[in-house]
Amino acid sequence: MGAAKGMPMQESQKKEMAAITEKVLVGGRISDGEFLTLERDADLYQLAFLADAIRRRLHPQGLVTYVVDRNINYTDICISACKFCAFFSAPEDSSGYLLTFAQLEQKIRETQDLGGTQILLQGGLHPDKPLEYYEEMLRFMKGTGIHVHGFSPPEVCHFATLSGLTISEVLQRLIAAGLDSMPGGGAEILSDRVRQAVAPRKCSADQWIAVMEEAHHQGLRTTATMMFGHIETIAERLEHLRRLRELQDRTGGFTAFIPWPFQPDNTALAQQVEIEKSTGMGYLRMLALSRIYLDNFDNVQASWVTQGPKIAQLSLFFGANDFGSTMLEENVVAAAGVSFRLSEQEIRRLVKDAGFEPRQRLMDYTLIG
Repeated sequence: MGAAKGMPMQESQKKEMAAITEKVLVGGRISDGEFLTLERDADLYQLAFLADAIRRRLHPQGLVTYVVDRNINYTDICISACKFCAFFSAPEDSSGYLLTFAQLEQKIRETQDLGGTQILLQGGLHPDKPLEYYEEMLRFMKGTGIHVHGFSPPEVCHFATLSGLTISEVLQRLIAAGLDSMPGGGAEILSDRVRQAVAPRKCSADQWIAVMEEAHHQGLRTTATMMFGHIETIAERLEHLRRLRELQDRTGGFTAFIPWPFQPDNTALAQQVEIEKSTGMGYLRMLALSRIYLDNFDNVQASWVTQGPKIAQLSLFFGANDFGSTMLEENVVAAAGVSFRLSEQEIRRLVKDAGFEPRQRLMDYTLIG
């Protein structure tokens, strides 16, 4: 039992920790074994020290960025029926919705009136809409002048299955219709054991990686996510991070990494498996470990939408350099009973109170103003 579990370190553990610390502080890449050592033996303060050192090396100006956008879920109708999701409606459920283009336009105009620069566009895996429908949606949205950050890998795989086209062909058509960048949703944990247990109808870990790799090759910048704290092991969290780091080595296409804890309320998974809600400390530990391991990611986002403003503010000392989105609208996490809300002014105040300078950005981390 290591020091992180409340026991004093042995001399050999101290030497190992000192060697890892020295490697991190000079900009070295930690191994999988060193990640597991940190996870087992490092206390919260040691992880914060290392993650903050990396943050300060990568972002010495002391800026904390954020984006003003709106999360539009164009439909909640979904054939995937993921056990961790409290948001979806089954296709036969009469309560399901599909936004009209007029409703989309109203949401976009409201976002633009508030200084928003992009729309995060995601939805359920609708069984009946062809690829042409999503192309028309993109062309319509681009007519408003908004940046469309949309369609996560499970949606792209779903479009490919329905259309009979390859992933490459689907992405080519979406880009031609106006897709600007892609969110990292649907990753959950990139381990097929976990995916088979919680989302067996969703794309595999290999498929998620393949979509992202092809998107990068076609010039799309994307984000990467991890939803942790359900049935996965520490080794499976590491597998997830390893696959992201290896893909980033190959393509450099990820702009940011966003980890957040599973929100169990109102989900089938919580009814089937005894799951404790992740604590703020557990979140901060995983955030710091991710920042230390993902040495080739420039940006790590705080998750105020699941953790609330105070833990998100603390995360700026655990490796995060980005406060994420103003989330003018958020439905998926809210369906799990979590309903934090922050205005742009509140984000700026929280960042300033933590001792940093807030700056609005675009999806590619270009600063505004």
